[in-house]
Amino acid sequence: MRATLQTLEQTIRQRRNADPSASYVAKLAAKGRAKIAQKVGEEAVETVIAAMADDRDGAIGESADLIFHLMMLLADLDISFDAVLDELDRREGVSGIAEKASRAKD
Repeated sequence: MRATLQTLEQTIRQRRNADPSASYVAKLAAKGRAKIAQKVGEEAVETVIAAMADDRDGAIGESADLIFHLMMLLADLDISFDAVLDELDRREGVSGIAEKASRAKD
């Protein structure tokens, strides 16, 4: 699974500064972080709608769109997906309730 995400991350980073007329990544990146973040929100809502409609294929497609746009946002923030995966690894074996409580103290 990491190989697919790593390849996608590399592709996004390579295409961010490409010709916007030839690359969706470049076109969206040129619109700025607010537009990228908006797309993440839109795709999250569409994923929820598909899930609530019990639309398995729709949920898969919208989840792929969500991950893609999230990775666009992370690239814009200069955050690697590995950093996110490392955070998930750090949380492994920790109760979600305990982990959330530890963040509230910070």
